[in-house]
Amino acid sequence: MITPLDIQNKEFAKGVRGYKEEEVDGFLDWITMDLEKLLEENQRLKDQVKALNQELSRYKNTEGRVLETLDAAKSLMGDISASAEKRAEILLKNAELDAELITREARESVERLNEETINLRNRLNTFRTRYRTLLESELEKFDLLSIELFNDKDMQDLGNMLEEKTIVNLRIGEEP
Repeated sequence: MITPLDIQNKEFAKGVRGYKEEEVDGFLDWITMDLEKLLEENQRLKDQVKALNQELSRYKNTEGRVLETLDAAKSLMGDISASAEKRAEILLKNAELDAELITREARESVERLNEETINLRNRLNTFRTRYRTLLESELEKFDLLSIELFNDKDMQDLGNMLEEKTIVNLRIGEEP
């Protein structure tokens, strides 16, 4: 490749009918300046291409890392989603089991309370029956005893008086 210095140092042989030396030198100077500008621009563009290639390489590396990060993030999101779904299923099953246990315990408690109610009713009926029997028995004894005690007329009058006094005292709230 020809350089601007080669153009400047070039000497031509002189011929019989040659060109004017000043015009040739002026034209060569002009070509030299244009070539220098072109070579500088070429070098600047080469440097710019080199810098852009390096930047492009960095971006490609960054793009690769970004794609890897996105893939890792997608994978992680899939794992998190699957884990959350499994956790939700487990929580739901635990809640169902707890509800079933509470329901079973409530039914058992209701059954126990019903059995206790039946037992208490039976005991109350038995108590009533025994108490009624006892009272009837005592009333029969009382009737027999009062017949024996108050057999004659005087005793009968005394018994009536005692009975009336007891009734009055009971109404007033005093003891007989």
